Amino acid sequence: MTVQQFLNNYNEEVRKLHIESASNSWKANTTGEEQWRNKTAQAQTAYKLYLADKERFEQVKVYLKQEDLTDLEKRQLDVIHNGMAQNQIPEEDLKEMVELSTELIGVFNTFRSEIDGQSVTENDIRQILVKSNDSAEREKAWLASKQIGKEVEEKLLVLVKKRNEVARSLGYANYHEMSFALQDLDREEVFSIFRELKELSDKPFGELKQEIDADLAERFNLSVDELRPWHYGDPFFQEAPALKGLDLDPFYDGKDLEGLTVDTFKSTGMDITDMIENSDLYPRDNKNQHAFCTDIDREGDTRVLCNNTQSDYWSTTMLHEFGHAVYFKYIDSDLPFILRTPAHTLTTEAIAMLYGRFSKNPAWLEKFIELDKSQVAELTPLIEKSLRWQMLIAGRWMMTFTFFERELYENPDQDLNTLWWKIVKDTQFVNPPDNQDYPHWAAKIHFTLAPVYYQNYLLGELTTSQLQAFIEKEVTEDLFTEKAGEFLINEFFKPGARYPWNEKIEKATGEKLNPQHFIDQFVK
Repeated sequence: MTVQQFLNNYNEEVRKLHIESASNSWKANTTGEEQWRNKTAQAQTAYKLYLADKERFEQVKVYLKQEDLTDLEKRQLDVIHNGMAQNQIPEEDLKEMVELSTELIGVFNTFRSEIDGQSVTENDIRQILVKSNDSAEREKAWLASKQIGKEVEEKLLVLVKKRNEVARSLGYANYHEMSFALQDLDREEVFSIFRELKELSDKPFGELKQEIDADLAERFNLSVDELRPWHYGDPFFQEAPALKGLDLDPFYDGKDLEGLTVDTFKSTGMDITDMIENSDLYPRDNKNQHAFCTDIDREGDTRVLCNNTQSDYWSTTMLHEFGHAVYFKYIDSDLPFILRTPAHTLTTEAIAMLYGRFSKNPAWLEKFIELDKSQVAELTPLIEKSLRWQMLIAGRWMMTFTFFERELYENPDQDLNTLWWKIVKDTQFVNPPDNQDYPHWAAKIHFTLAPVYYQNYLLGELTTSQLQAFIEKEVTEDLFTEKAGEFLINEFFKPGARYPWNEKIEKATGEKLNPQHFIDQFVK
């Protein structure tokens, strides 16, 4: 069989397996029904078993040694090799990991926290943490947000240890090390960047945190030392609290979030109406309470799941998720199926974050929320400060998660609950609760749903700043134009995964990933 015949067969089989898995996963997330969770597990197992085929994997390694490969053939074989390498394990291990993961995701989808015996949603908890001035009420809401952690902790640790066992069987020290290698990420380089970012941002973040704490202490009539995690704006302190004099939520009263999102992308020459129609955007029982975007078939069936309310939070989320969606939509449809996807998770996160930042852009608020020029002028200093706060706070949260996850896989038998609060205190400067002997960390769905993924969020933010700097300097100062959209479509979206991620960034912006753009924008 020639290389091209092999690649044609592989692309077709993976296409069918991907569609089956993505379709069943969508139904599981939108219904919470066990039958779809089971079908998702079956589809994901079938996909992984295809990737686990040892004879096929050996054939890929043989093909990679050929000297007459075209660039496109070589790129496909590299992608296939990395996808297959982590699945070269016994069938029973594959099945066990898929079943454990699917079961845990089902728990996250259907679990509802309780406050004083009353069931509450994540939106309910978020509203309390944003709006309430009652410390006792906030503490109850925060503790309720962590109840899912206790529910999943035991099986999650079983899954973590199983992942490690599999990684060791493939020659890696642990699953974390393996995941970085197969994501084409240099683990030591990435953590070196993050440690440098932490050091550079310690002082500005510390000053910001002091300002936030002073405001919160006054608001809740407490001393700064008495502040606890529930006094911040969300359960993990990953969102900036509302600034005094800046409450954007009222501007969304009566606004159509779908229309705002459609108009934003339309301004850059991108049509998302077809994807809006395919999506599931409002909350209901048993539905996944989070948000995500999925490309079902890489031929146009792209969908977003949200749980919208009329708020700044969900407007930002819509822009973020449809940022993923337009990337999927505008990838060159002539590419082979396995390259008809973003170059890397971090590159699609970068686009989602670029659009997500628009909700804190004064020009966007004037153009799409239709605020008066005088109102925008008055709010601009606060909005710009709010975005800087958000980037610094989000950056420190991403470091917290990433630092902890590395330690989790290094030694899952250590005292993880204490370790979590040590890292939170050191990185986010948040005082821990009195009771640290509880798996608060496990309440974050990413440990289950997207292991060793979170570093891509911060790498994505760095890429976003680099992209924005390039567009504003070399393309157009107005981000809400078709000229900006044409650049993104042609230089960033269309190539898909044709090139490795850093080569793609260099082709688009003239340099490989450079954290200095983020530092210049938000840290200095």
